[in-house]
Amino acid sequence: MTVDAPYDILIVGAGIFGVSTAYHLSLQSPQPRIVLLDRSPAPPSPAASTDINKIIRADYSNPLYMTLGFEALEAWESLPSFQAAGVHHPCGWICMDEKDSDTAVRVRQNFHRAGRDDCVVDMTEAEVREAWGGLLQQTDCSPFGSYYFNPSAGWADAGKALQVLTQEAIQRGVRFEIGEARRITRDNTGALGVKTADGTVYTASQIVLATSAWTSQLMSSIEDELDLPEADRVERQITAAGVCVSHFRLSPAEHERYAQLPVFVYGGQGEVIPPTADGILKFTTASSFTNTIRTASGHEISVPVSDQLTVPEKMQEAHLKEIRPRLPEFLDRGRRQPEWYRLCWDAISPSQHPLITRHPDSRLANLYLAVGGSFHSYKFLPTIGRYVVNVLQGVSNGPEKDEAWAWKTIQPSEKGVHEKLIPTTEYRDLV
Repeated sequence: MTVDAPYDILIVGAGIFGVSTAYHLSLQSPQPRIVLLDRSPAPPSPAASTDINKIIRADYSNPLYMTLGFEALEAWESLPSFQAAGVHHPCGWICMDEKDSDTAVRVRQNFHRAGRDDCVVDMTEAEVREAWGGLLQQTDCSPFGSYYFNPSAGWADAGKALQVLTQEAIQRGVRFEIGEARRITRDNTGALGVKTADGTVYTASQIVLATSAWTSQLMSSIEDELDLPEADRVERQITAAGVCVSHFRLSPAEHERYAQLPVFVYGGQGEVIPPTADGILKFTTASSFTNTIRTASGHEISVPVSDQLTVPEKMQEAHLKEIRPRLPEFLDRGRRQPEWYRLCWDAISPSQHPLITRHPDSRLANLYLAVGGSFHSYKFLPTIGRYVVNVLQGVSNGPEKDEAWAWKTIQPSEKGVHEKLIPTTEYRDLV
């Protein structure tokens, strides 16, 4: 069955890129002809964007993303729907930087150039240990050489905020459809569509894939049909990568105590986000991995594993070993176990720039990509769609953004935006 509704734009994927794009399109027209398609009701599951919390900050060694971070922070603080829902928590963050790293130096330089020295409060190790009720008193600080506190940073109720913005787009006229996209179709006239698991084909004048870690899987069949060479496939632009996340349930007394903690970032190794209202404390590490398969046509792509809540024992052990030195008192010297784990999958690019562009193949001329969150883009939920809309409308986002977010024929040699998260191992090796 083909859905011939008069849609101008079909957005596949209701994560941050898809929802933000739908929202910003809806601001331009009171009755937009836009359909937002996802496999599940909002917020989508599974998806990197649907989480209990995500960090909101402007601390970047790349000036472009620092600017975008401040722009996003302003939106998090000012959007009436976010204010009403209470989704933004500006608790600040403490950043520890490894002794052999210059990341914090470059971040400080960018804040200074931006006239935001207020975002850097340098601290000594002793001051860090004494602050926040002494919660970091027993933290192993041996890998770290510098410390600063940024009062402008914080975190957001991730899934809730995504749902809030989705509902706002729907109220403005965006149509939300539920269906699992399985493949890109192309009829005998060359018109593109998206076929779902139940056989429905959605068509539109422009199709936006905001499909994150599932993009290569979705694109594989049309790439085969068009006989695209390996170098021209989307897997060379972004790939699916996963990280392990653990969640601990706090007692009321623990919740009261650990609520003092700011976002705690320990170099490029990982982070701890303060407890949610219902008392969940989350740890994330930066040890990412791919899950490479060989398609029927012989191409290698990485795809998310189907079960994201079952974490292999070997991976659990490695994860706990990484997080234990950060809050050893809380983790009870190894005796305390998480209430649950999660494998969080995102699409990551070599430089951790997102891919926000029209597909370069003329046969896919009305296909656009808004993918590549690279584990750091959630904070741009309220703003990134404005730039995707510009690409859809053929409007430049400026030379720097256009170059950063374009389809790459040669991958940039610059330091990555979030380089420690580049995957270095395969999921099968961790099982």
